[in-house]
Amino acid sequence: MQASDYRCPALFISAPASGHGKTTITAALARLYRRDGKKVRVFKTGPDFLDPMVLEQASGHPVVNLDLWLGGEDHCRRQVALAAREADVVLVEGVMGLYDGEPSSADLAQLLGIPIVAVINARGMGQTVGALAQGLVAYRPELKFAGVLANGVASPRHAQMLRQGLQNARPTVPLLTGLQRDMQFALPERHLGLVAAPEIADLDTRLDAVADRMSSTSLAGLPEPVDFGAPPPERNFPRLLEGKTIAVARDLAFSFIYTANLELLQRMGATLAFFSPLADEALPECDAVWLPGGYPELYLERLQAGVNTAAGLRAHAEAGKPLYAECGGMLYLLETIVGQDGKSGRMCGILPGQATVQPRLQGLGYQTLSLNQPGAFGEHLRCHTFHYSRAVVGAQFMARGERLFDSSEGEVVYRRDKVVASYLHAYFRSAPRTVAALFGGAAA
Repeated sequence: MQASDYRCPALFISAPASGHGKTTITAALARLYRRDGKKVRVFKTGPDFLDPMVLEQASGHPVVNLDLWLGGEDHCRRQVALAAREADVVLVEGVMGLYDGEPSSADLAQLLGIPIVAVINARGMGQTVGALAQGLVAYRPELKFAGVLANGVASPRHAQMLRQGLQNARPTVPLLTGLQRDMQFALPERHLGLVAAPEIADLDTRLDAVADRMSSTSLAGLPEPVDFGAPPPERNFPRLLEGKTIAVARDLAFSFIYTANLELLQRMGATLAFFSPLADEALPECDAVWLPGGYPELYLERLQAGVNTAAGLRAHAEAGKPLYAECGGMLYLLETIVGQDGKSGRMCGILPGQATVQPRLQGLGYQTLSLNQPGAFGEHLRCHTFHYSRAVVGAQFMARGERLFDSSEGEVVYRRDKVVASYLHAYFRSAPRTVAALFGGAAA
């Protein structure tokens, strides 16, 4: 195919900070374009698990994370270019503020060449919006800006004040639209971020309401096309999991799963079998188990009442088969979890110990992990951590993560026979041989 085949209308939705409404606006645009019969592909910047669930329901298509540190430039460029070849419009939601983090949303927007929509919560603000927009634009002049979307507009007079401020900015920044305060909807949140999309009963109604509001604005029409160029070639991954079946927990309690991780396991030859601990399903016949992160602390009674899943996991571990658990998955392996309300629930007891959910954040940020696994060849597994619980685990220390931007100690990786567990969420593509070893794959 020619490079021009990878050309598609696209917008990058960012903001000065978290809390300005990026997810709301991105989801509303995705729903609006989808209702117009367009094929919409949405991406989420960074390691987030929850925003993509909302964006997936809005767009009707799986949402892939774009993270320059976890996945690398080529992987990000490839994902977007392939989407552009088939989609009518591509939307990318940023993370935090436009320039926050290393790498930042601005770095990704520049790499992809996508014009930025700056979502600004204008509540309590008038012409000063122009100074804020001017700062965002002037901070890195090489970036492309489509304009400002003002969130929380109180009245036509308020909108006029905002427009005046933007006209006084140098360079002038267009006001794409003002979303009225009484037309906003707030996505419910809890300690790890947004409430998961399947738990918001009226999510479609909320999405349609804001899409209706956006339908009368300049954003209703498709943006200008962006030529993404031919995608970089995909890496060749060794098929070290050929013939292996990996059982993967997946339900509301265990939903923090990168789509790229599932794809990587399959590329390496694994067959995936999904099961639900919340439904107390029997563990599928398998060679290895993956317990991803999620919200087990919100479902203590249901998880405690279950007998089939826990019994299957205990039998699996006692048979000496590989079991890899991340964050919430690790908590499920412990003897007890104590929630924020002080109520506790008995879990699997595969690892001795207890986790207690704290009122404050206990761990956040990128970390690298080196495991002396057979055939790993010195790979460094790139990971992210974000948790409110504190765990005391009675198991052997296998390794410790190394923080990317902090001199303090990283997360501990625990091991008991073939059970490996930690608070870290790993991005499997960064160290495929290490991942294969964790799941009992062949040495390279």
